[in-house]
Amino acid sequence: MSRRQLVVGNWKMHGSRPANALLLDGVLQARPFHCDVAVCVPFPFLSETAVTLSGSDVRWGAQDCSAHDQGAYTGEVSAAMLHEFGCRYVIVGHSERRALHGEADALVADKAKAALARGLTPIVCVGETLAQREAGETEAVVKRQLAAVVQTVAHCAGEMVVAYEPVWAIGTGLTATPEQAQAVHALLRGQLRAAVADRADDMKILYGGSVKPDNAATLFAQPDIDGGLIGGAALKAADFVAICRATRQP
Repeated sequence: MSRRQLVVGNWKMHGSRPANALLLDGVLQARPFHCDVAVCVPFPFLSETAVTLSGSDVRWGAQDCSAHDQGAYTGEVSAAMLHEFGCRYVIVGHSERRALHGEADALVADKAKAALARGLTPIVCVGETLAQREAGETEAVVKRQLAAVVQTVAHCAGEMVVAYEPVWAIGTGLTATPEQAQAVHALLRGQLRAAVADRADDMKILYGGSVKPDNAATLFAQPDIDGGLIGGAALKAADFVAICRATRQP
């Protein structure tokens, strides 16, 4: 199965209007890519990002959304609002949201459902901590996290993107070996096959966790790794472009 790969930049809580303009210009000037490319930016920058990228083949998205469509939820942003800004993607269940904001599997699942209901593609993050990996719990943790979402979104599961991000490799400089990453990706693919049958072979499963220009190609060469969710390296146009260039030819 030759899936077209996807590289998504997660800016996290970084950026400024001048820096963003330079970064996006650098990405646009480097086109064309042989993979799909997107950036998930902080909420205040969505409008300018949409204007800058409109008409190009680079997509944009947000880093979170509410599980609710509207209401008295101060500080929350709904999937309907993101849709108005032309977002294609929204990250849900990132390990930083799970750890710092106490997001449980059920809430992540509800956010994915809300995104799908508004025509957005949720990028559902799963991953284990170092303690969980050392305890041999990797398989149980990622399967539990993914199962919660699959059960909630039901037949729509085939429309989402999954991102495996080992928590111990996010922003630490540590990276799962290609073999370690592929093993988990293959596990997730098998779980998706059981849930959505033949659609699973068309679904993208991204790897995230200290992906850099010098390790991207070996990671992306693995049969079940369909691109990356990129953190720090997505803030430098040259690095992000180099990672996009490292993807497999479709």
